[in-house]
Amino acid sequence: MKELNIKKFDLNRLNLKKLELGENELVLKKTTYEGPIVQDGRLIGKDGKPTGTKGDMYTKVIMDHILQDGTLDHNPRPHYEDFYEGATYDKENNVVTTKEGNIINIGEKESVHEKENGVEIWTPAHTLSVNTGVECTYDLSKGETPMITLRPIAAKTSCKEMLLIYQKESSDLVVFDEMLGIRTWDDNKPVSENEIHNWWKDWAVRDENGDYVLNENNHPDIFNCYGGTTKKRHMLHRYVIDVIKGSIEKGIKPNPDCRRLIACLWQYEDFEKPHGLKPCAFLTIWNVRHGWDGKDYLDMTLIQRSSDFGTAGCINQVQYADLLIMVAREVGMEPGYFTWKPINVQIYDRHIDQAIEMLEREPVDGIDATIKLNENATSFDEMTADDIKILDKEAIQKIKTKNPQLKFQLGI
Repeated sequence: MKELNIKKFDLNRLNLKKLELGENELVLKKTTYEGPIVQDGRLIGKDGKPTGTKGDMYTKVIMDHILQDGTLDHNPRPHYEDFYEGATYDKENNVVTTKEGNIINIGEKESVHEKENGVEIWTPAHTLSVNTGVECTYDLSKGETPMITLRPIAAKTSCKEMLLIYQKESSDLVVFDEMLGIRTWDDNKPVSENEIHNWWKDWAVRDENGDYVLNENNHPDIFNCYGGTTKKRHMLHRYVIDVIKGSIEKGIKPNPDCRRLIACLWQYEDFEKPHGLKPCAFLTIWNVRHGWDGKDYLDMTLIQRSSDFGTAGCINQVQYADLLIMVAREVGMEPGYFTWKPINVQIYDRHIDQAIEMLEREPVDGIDATIKLNENATSFDEMTADDIKILDKEAIQKIKTKNPQLKFQLGI
């Protein structure tokens, strides 16, 4: 049996700062947890034996780092939106009464929005974050994987998002719905009668009246970022894979030993035009490594300016590991090292309970979580998310059963 590593989250320190900022105190289910014990790059389980994936190990280490060392932002993301059906608002006393009769005192930084069938409370969306000490590296050639088993992860959806950006070079939100298999948008109906179903809808470009700005297909769009940026530059082919006529840069195929294989989504001139959320995972740097075993390996580092770690830390890593594996196949090389280097890593204060829960969970052992690409998929432009296999149905069910999904509320 391993020796316990019990740690405590300093809730009092956090709440003193929230009170200083004129906000309500945070209430947690618990403040103590068992910190991760790592040996030779593996988590050590309750039985004293190595357990879980490398992604599980990094996830616990980073969660612990944020809880112990993370600092509170003083200028929070816009807000959380909490809707209480059937609630009423007493403006004079500045309290909301839920339909169950519970009283909610409204803080000076909160705002109340009365709806037809209830009340919505907007609360500042603070995060705890760290700026140092986070870097994750996986040797994909040896089956190391960023996939975690501490909670279910929408791996196929994340792969489709990556293909939307780099393969389809699109920022059209209806196209993304279609890729996800949930398109209900009817081009023959007015916009007001249609709906977007993917998470990007909160960042679709809107006009001064709050209405969608539509693209050439009459669809909502995030325009000059992500797929809008890659489309203008044919970015992955031009700067990483191939040689494009008229380009000053040459990709891996004509110049494999180049040290300039870089794709950057952070383009200031694009941001001067209407756009959605600025890229978080924005920079990939690619290098070929001629192994002493006679094989050529493609390594890639992803630089991320900001990571909402509880919500998407694993997702971003998995989708870019997918991208590395796909590009490696396109250029006839072996996928090598994938390194994820986030600069600011955070969890929202409403994710602290979930972070502690994940730290307390044991990984699911006995499953294969390596990322595999269909052996018949050779052209990046023709690959689909179905060509990527990570977990089989049995493994997915084991994770759902042992470590069920947790809710991570987004700050809008």
